[in-house]
Amino acid sequence: MTKIAIISGDGQLPLLIGKNLINKQFDIFFIGIKGFVDSSLYKKYNFSEISITSFSKILKKLQKEKIDEIIMVGKISRPSIRDISFDLTTLGLIKNYFLESKGDDKLLTTISNFFLQKGFPLFNWIKECPELIAKEENLTKVKPSKEAIVNCNKGLEVFKIIGNADIGQSMIVQNQLILGLEAVEGTDELIKRCSNYLRDDGPGILIKLSKYNQNPYLDIPVIGIQTLINLKEYNYKGIFLERDKCLILDKEEVINFCNLNKIFISTIVKS
Repeated sequence: MTKIAIISGDGQLPLLIGKNLINKQFDIFFIGIKGFVDSSLYKKYNFSEISITSFSKILKKLQKEKIDEIIMVGKISRPSIRDISFDLTTLGLIKNYFLESKGDDKLLTTISNFFLQKGFPLFNWIKECPELIAKEENLTKVKPSKEAIVNCNKGLEVFKIIGNADIGQSMIVQNQLILGLEAVEGTDELIKRCSNYLRDDGPGILIKLSKYNQNPYLDIPVIGIQTLINLKEYNYKGIFLERDKCLILDKEEVINFCNLNKIFISTIVKS
């Protein structure tokens, strides 16, 4: 049986994927990144906590546990050489990336290639966990209005221009105007920021897409219940997710919340 290590940062996603794969009889070992992962959540699982400053220790743990493939998920902030001491293996890997303002996509790809060269390829967890991904055209009882669809199409036009840049995955659109693009603040802060520009004469919508050439196993777009709570609080009408490319945390809870509050979740395919 394939033994998989989930290199875990902050958030629910590592455990969500891990539990799903365990239920499907995969052998799962969690490696939590110290300072980011909440180790108390992993007491029931095979788990080890290692600092991001030592890739050599991570490699040794992968070898000791006889890991076949890896998954890298969860939020991890870019460390600074001024604050911490890296071991030589880690310094050799990151000297051109952590210390320069290069995009996170490039950094993640570099790290995954490092593990691949050491004999630990990425595991295709999306193929094994299709129920976690947004696939249906309309996930909620409420469907987007014609005006919301027009706004979405406007957003897709703009995304064709910016999608190859290593910036955020989300945008807010109303009255065919782009009110905001996600930057380092994240989707929830984008929702709050753009609420200041919403008018009363049209549906404000959130669009969440994967960037062009983005590796879905490393940086999949994710929404959870807090995103929908924010949409309701700030009077947005709904969200368009890229079909087969976005993951919904607590999917049943999210859909129930939307149905109760007349918020739509629909999927789209970008060209």
